[in-house]
Amino acid sequence: MKLNNKNLRQRRKIRIRKKIIGMEKKPRLAVYKSNKNIYVQAIDDLNQKTIATSSTLSDELKSEPLSLETAKKVGQMMGEQLIKLGIGEAVFDRGGYVYHGRVEALADGIREKGINF
Repeated sequence: MKLNNKNLRQRRKIRIRKKIIGMEKKPRLAVYKSNKNIYVQAIDDLNQKTIATSSTLSDELKSEPLSLETAKKVGQMMGEQLIKLGIGEAVFDRGGYVYHGRVEALADGIREKGINF
């Protein structure tokens, strides 16, 4: 197998996923980012269900370019959804990405709303 950036990220992602699991009251917050958008899902791995989702494709953020500020807003939107569902704790799955830049801004936005991880 050729070691390019995508394959290396997939290896990191698998290594991370071995260690964390999401539950109904403490879901896994899975992050995916592309060049144009960033997405986050709250996942209950035990029941294999997505509890909540947020991304830059939402109506409020669709017209804005991807930046640290929009990533933070996506995190805040996810935090609000989790608060409405009565969830106060979560497990953060960075998806093999470096915890820096947009991924860090997204996590900070979620923490600002009172979700602990």
